Amino acid sequence: MTHQTGNQQAEVAAHLQRAAPSGQVVTSGPAYDASRALWNGAIRHRPVVVLHCSQPSDVQAGVRVARDLGMPVSVRAGGHGWTGSALAEGGLVIDMSALRRVRVDADAAVAELDGGATSGDLAEAAEPHGLVAVTGTVDAVGMAGLSLGGGYGPLSGRFGLAVDNVLSIDVVLADGSLITTDAEHEPDLFWALRGGGGNFGVVTSMRVTLHTVPTVLSGVIMFPWPQAASVLAALEEPALRGPDELTVQCGVVTGPTGEPVVFVAPTWCGEPARGQRVVDALAELGDPIASYVAPTRLADMLKQNGAAFPAGRHVEIRPRTLPGLTSAAIDALVAGGAGMTSALSAISLHSLHGAATRVPVEDTAFAARTPHLLVETIAQWEPGDRGGAKHRAWAGDLSDALAGEALPGGYVNLLAADETDQITHAYGPNRDRLLAVKNRFDPDAVFSATPLPPRSTAAQGEGA
Repeated sequence: MTHQTGNQQAEVAAHLQRAAPSGQVVTSGPAYDASRALWNGAIRHRPVVVLHCSQPSDVQAGVRVARDLGMPVSVRAGGHGWTGSALAEGGLVIDMSALRRVRVDADAAVAELDGGATSGDLAEAAEPHGLVAVTGTVDAVGMAGLSLGGGYGPLSGRFGLAVDNVLSIDVVLADGSLITTDAEHEPDLFWALRGGGGNFGVVTSMRVTLHTVPTVLSGVIMFPWPQAASVLAALEEPALRGPDELTVQCGVVTGPTGEPVVFVAPTWCGEPARGQRVVDALAELGDPIASYVAPTRLADMLKQNGAAFPAGRHVEIRPRTLPGLTSAAIDALVAGGAGMTSALSAISLHSLHGAATRVPVEDTAFAARTPHLLVETIAQWEPGDRGGAKHRAWAGDLSDALAGEALPGGYVNLLAADETDQITHAYGPNRDRLLAVKNRFDPDAVFSATPLPPRSTAAQGEGA
């Protein structure tokens, strides 16, 4: 049911209104348009109907209606996924964006957050209690989607990925039932949800661990373009083998004069005096043209990062995972930075090291536990810019240039459906177990938020 007549659309809406009287059913108008407006302004998908949920029972009703009518179904929360999987073309969108409450138990250092809560919501709720959460790098990213796929962030060196901080999940399954899963209850599903993406159900709430960090040091250091290769080479050591308390994001952006610059965005979440020494050492990797690192609130840092990548621009992201910064990888990154076709584009490297690497591969579906750098090649341009094909080609070309230096597999939260080489190896030795859990809980593939790898030949032969 990918194309609906007006009568069919009205019939679907009426069915939903009966099934979910507390939800808001929209097929046109401002509320419908708001749900279609994702972070990536290039996405133009048109769902048949959007169900704005106000409670978990609305989510259950939406899943059941979609199944009864044979409609594609998707989930919209933060709306930050660049591929547009939040909007089911010709289908039903379960819009969670109103479900954003965060409840903090300061004594237990635990937060319970609704399925539509964002990184910013969680950080703001934790801060008055002297606590921080492991979030993404920008405030608008939905915490459920981020965590289900892995969740790189500014505190990951000390506290692991977002997925490593999830304690339990309330999820609506493909049959419309609502269950709570954790290490003791449906442990296989809990394992799969932590890294397997939104492919097993709709998360209505999660409980996550919070942490005590009196002061966060963060900011940005910028180096002139002639020093790009030497600075990138020197960054491998602190990014991949630095103290747990240090998490480094770095890359290439357009500087104030219109020329590319190398940026280093460190976050230190340990003892402040030691952190200042570590940050000062980063500034000595070259001759900075600008340097500002200071104590800050995590929530403010996320807002600042989000402001640099506002909603509505057109976006194409091509990721690669590098085990280190070889001379060939550095050459490719420098060439890519010099050849950026849009001043709004960027190359961003997220480091995975420290606590995130000490989680055994088999403990969660997320399997990329060796130290590495996640490279986001982010092509970004304004809607009126007619050079979209050129900008997309730039991102693809840099991804291709890095392929020979990259690890197999890739980060599922950023992979488009055509990245078959990375999708195949995205879960490493966890692939067959993940697909077995998928077959058990969603054999009809109702949910498809992120790409899943094909089943291995061996598993097919065993009938797994």
